[in-house]
Amino acid sequence: MNVRLLTTSEVAERFRTSPSTVRYWRHLGIGPAGIRVGRRVLYDEAECDRWWQSKVAAAGSGLPNRSGVGTRTGGH
Repeated sequence: MNVRLLTTSEVAERFRTSPSTVRYWRHLGIGPAGIRVGRRVLYDEAECDRWWQSKVAAAGSGLPNRSGVGTRTGGH
């Protein structure tokens, strides 16, 4: 079994956002699932892929995006 674990910074880079946003997603329970290992939170790369695919599928189905990822607010 070959599992690749990503740090919060690596997940942020992967999704072109900041580490604080990834931490906020985790706090809200809307981002990819992470596992606390000591003081660090690590993310399974495959879980990040599954999470992203679920967002792509939801966006393509016309369902509202409840995660806040990729939505625009403020009337822009």
